[in-house]
Amino acid sequence: MPTSDSDVQYNGERRRQLMNIALKRFAVDGYHATKISDIVGDAGVAQGTFYWYFKSKEAIFLEIIKEGREQLLAVISRGYRRDAGTVLDMVQASEAMLCRLFLFAEANRYLMELLLGRKAASDLINQAIADTRMAMENAFLLNIERAIELRMLPEAIDTRLRSSLLMSLIEGVISRWLFESMFPGNGVEGKTAQQLAAETAKFEFFGLLGI
Repeated sequence: MPTSDSDVQYNGERRRQLMNIALKRFAVDGYHATKISDIVGDAGVAQGTFYWYFKSKEAIFLEIIKEGREQLLAVISRGYRRDAGTVLDMVQASEAMLCRLFLFAEANRYLMELLLGRKAASDLINQAIADTRMAMENAFLLNIERAIELRMLPEAIDTRLRSSLLMSLIEGVISRWLFESMFPGNGVEGKTAQQLAAETAKFEFFGLLGI
């Protein structure tokens, strides 16, 4: 019997519910401390329902990371430069991209906890997290290389090093901002995404120029 639109919608909503609950559990309690029984208990469904959508606890974690990676890269890609511009244009474009990234991080705190935290998981999950962070760094690398093509940055700069430094900067800002209790007196507490983006963009731009 063909699946109805209402069945598809229900299945999508149930799958989303399980992923949201698992995401919070993994971020708060850690991968190893979280049990499938915890997830289905919070969802109010039978354990068999979980296995209808996901093969294992590892599988749902990997799906969470995969989806988060796609969303993060979509945010970063919106900042890709297509045309040359002035110094002010470049700073403003970087600020807009960073603002979108920080707003995404703020709205997806548990995801960022998984990506930036240090809680141990399986080797496959740890590799997926590392791959996601590298994909973000490569996305920044493409932005830098495009800016060089447009003659907005000098050709002599080490693009890989600069993208690595930029990724480290952004990871540090997000970690200190979202998880400020771990970094008391860090200077970013209470800042808005817009304020952080403005300061980070200035630091990023002049750092790329080597000034």
